[in-house]
Amino acid sequence: MKINLEILNSAFIFANEAIEELNTKELVPKMVLRRRLTRASKIAVFLANQIGINNERIIFGSSFGELPATANILNSILNKEPISPTAFQNSVYNTPVSYLSMLTNNKNEIMTISSGDNTSMNVLKAAAIKSLDEDTLVLIVIETLNIDNINQVNNCIDNLECGVALKVRISNKEKNLDFIDISNENNIPLSTLDMFNIAKQYQEDESKNIIEIVL
Repeated sequence: MKINLEILNSAFIFANEAIEELNTKELVPKMVLRRRLTRASKIAVFLANQIGINNERIIFGSSFGELPATANILNSILNKEPISPTAFQNSVYNTPVSYLSMLTNNKNEIMTISSGDNTSMNVLKAAAIKSLDEDTLVLIVIETLNIDNINQVNNCIDNLECGVALKVRISNKEKNLDFIDISNENNIPLSTLDMFNIAKQYQEDESKNIIEIVL
């Protein structure tokens, strides 16, 4: 089965260690809530603002989830220290979009997907199925891998933080954007690559806005 999706908007951002210009203070003016946000949550808020989120259903993906919070918990266990309640609360995979939904008062459906290097592809496949309802969907994938001693296990990824967002809907038009088998020239996490290639091509030429998803 094949379903075509129209790209309505896109945004992406990445950095070697930490993305700096996320405008979090302006986007989240309440300091108490802003201080609770994880790195991935700040990226999600930034991306949502870039594409203009408006109470759409959201499909979120991450291969590693809230890695900094998880590492914090594991280090506490290792050092026999009390586990931070905030780290525990923020350690679940849907933390970024949960904060995003609260900040935007979005009470619509949220789905979270984690499937290794295939994460962004499976977000797209889920979106293709969900698009049969003929509403607009927001797709977001984020990885935040910059934890202590990450260099001891990372030998291939240059950009440890990466986020991509797409706004899509079903289309009966012919595909005009190919995103499969494109090289990872920016050396980002593979779990974000499929959606990253779509977002990048769309921003380079907005007439390339129809993708084909094979289920």
